[in-house]
Amino acid sequence: MSSSPFCWFDAGVNLFSQQFDQDRDQVVARAKDAGVQQQLLISSDLAETVLNIEYCQQHQGLLTTAGVHPHQAAAVAVADGWLPQLQLLLQQPAVVAVGECGLDFNRMFSTKDQQISVFSAQLSLAKQLQKAVYLHERDAFPDQLALLKQYQIDHGIAHCFTGDALQLKAYLDLGLYIGITGWLCDERRATMLQDALQYLPLDRLILETDAPYLLPRNLIPKPKSRRNEPSYVSAIAHQIAQFRGWSIADIARHSHQNAQSLFSRSSS
Repeated sequence: MSSSPFCWFDAGVNLFSQQFDQDRDQVVARAKDAGVQQQLLISSDLAETVLNIEYCQQHQGLLTTAGVHPHQAAAVAVADGWLPQLQLLLQQPAVVAVGECGLDFNRMFSTKDQQISVFSAQLSLAKQLQKAVYLHERDAFPDQLALLKQYQIDHGIAHCFTGDALQLKAYLDLGLYIGITGWLCDERRATMLQDALQYLPLDRLILETDAPYLLPRNLIPKPKSRRNEPSYVSAIAHQIAQFRGWSIADIARHSHQNAQSLFSRSSS
């Protein structure tokens, strides 16, 4: 039995982070005990996609993305056959979105041209297969928005959105959902996101922990490990409620329904 009166959907878990190597099954179990009915595992490359799919096949309530993060674009840009392999992975029942894909011009682990090429290929595949896109973006918004418009993307999520009101409105205008993480709970750097949150309607809100990263700073007590887990997703909802005046029940219901709609899954 869950200890929570609400049903949650955590739409962002990096379950195969090394931080979870010692207690991965327990992390999933704790989330279920906390009312997290479903979790979406994030894939950053094809190898992690395979790990996520295999884990989803062994555990109920788990879904996954399949794709290549911009940091990994350099590795596949020079490889033969990565796109057909991704296409096959995207046809697995547990896979509900293409990604994590996008552009990251901050750390530049891959060149701009490599990132754009790999991102464009994934956007094209998403349209072809009618899959949601799971978007990453950092310091590359104008280029990212242009590509989303070029490929007529209208089905996806801005994962771990940390941008401003203009960027949020641009994503909303495309028809995308907005993923809110524990970043919102960080009083040191979330001012811009807190302002943008005022323009986010409940029917476009999706919650994601991005565990093990972005531990919500409003969490009391904080774990000694300082590691985030999907069981803490409700802390994000409490921060949203504080800023928007929405009830926790409404946030839980709408964010869960939105994730179900985005990833085309029934609520059963």
